[in-house]
Amino acid sequence: MPIIHVQMMVGRPKEKVAELIRNVTNTVSETLGSDKETIRVLVTEIPKTHWGKAGEPVGK
Repeated sequence: MPIIHVQMMVGRPKEKVAELIRNVTNTVSETLGSDKETIRVLVTEIPKTHWGKAGEPVGK
């Protein structure tokens, strides 16, 4: 069972997260030949204050 974990900064609309889950599922299904029912996608949204770039938090 493929499990895909996507981490991204918080702030995208629920519809976009749902679209991402569908697209990732479809891509993995086509690439691996896996049944969509066996694919799991986990989306973790991280606050900007907990995301660093160049040694500094993105959301100061």
